[in-house]
Amino acid sequence: MRMEELTYPEVEALSREGVPVILPLGSVEEHGPHLPLATDLYTAYRVAEMAARRVQALVAPPVYYGLCRSTAEHPGTISLRGETLRALVLDLLAGFFQHGFRAFLLLSGHAGGTHMAFIVDAAEEFLSRHPETALAVVSLLDLLRERAGDLLQTPGDSHAGEWETSLIQYFHPQLVRGSAPEEYPRFPRYRIVSSKRAFWPGGVWGDPGRASPEKGRLLAERLAEGLEYLLRELREEVRCAKG
Repeated sequence: MRMEELTYPEVEALSREGVPVILPLGSVEEHGPHLPLATDLYTAYRVAEMAARRVQALVAPPVYYGLCRSTAEHPGTISLRGETLRALVLDLLAGFFQHGFRAFLLLSGHAGGTHMAFIVDAAEEFLSRHPETALAVVSLLDLLRERAGDLLQTPGDSHAGEWETSLIQYFHPQLVRGSAPEEYPRFPRYRIVSSKRAFWPGGVWGDPGRASPEKGRLLAERLAEGLEYLLRELREEVRCAKG
């Protein structure tokens, strides 16, 4: 259920029941010439909703913006500073905690290493302040590699390629602008470069040509199933902590 569509008495009742909160996080970032800038957010939000239908959970209003470095030069990519992202996650968790929620799943559609590191850092800081909470942080890409990698044909598919194109074809087909050529970044090993776009001009990491709406449906089901298990674990942990 979407939190923004509920009334405050309904939210209060859910907090008393010990319902876990899913916070979808995304990015406003290029996803090749064929996918929308909010691909990371759209996929995380829709998979979160699917999981919440499997096991009772509250889907929080999503966070559109994230931290994007490799794609920062591509038009449309709007990035937060890491400190801003960390502070935002901490403030949101504190707000939910204030109203009685104790189980949290931070689900990021954007899997950038620095982006995820700041989210994990915020979660660890919050847990140190409130050890009675149950917390999990996961990106869709990590979950996909764990639970649905066998559905993909493209080795190393990562960004705007087979899996993300499949999910958007399934969830939001009207937002897909055709396809794009297979591409992989050519970043020099160990080097810090001033222009990442020079080594990754098209902004695709994988093969969009192997995507399909049916593959998107299968991927979404596997991802939602993985989240379901996590949510059940979080709720049980809080229940046991209360005795």
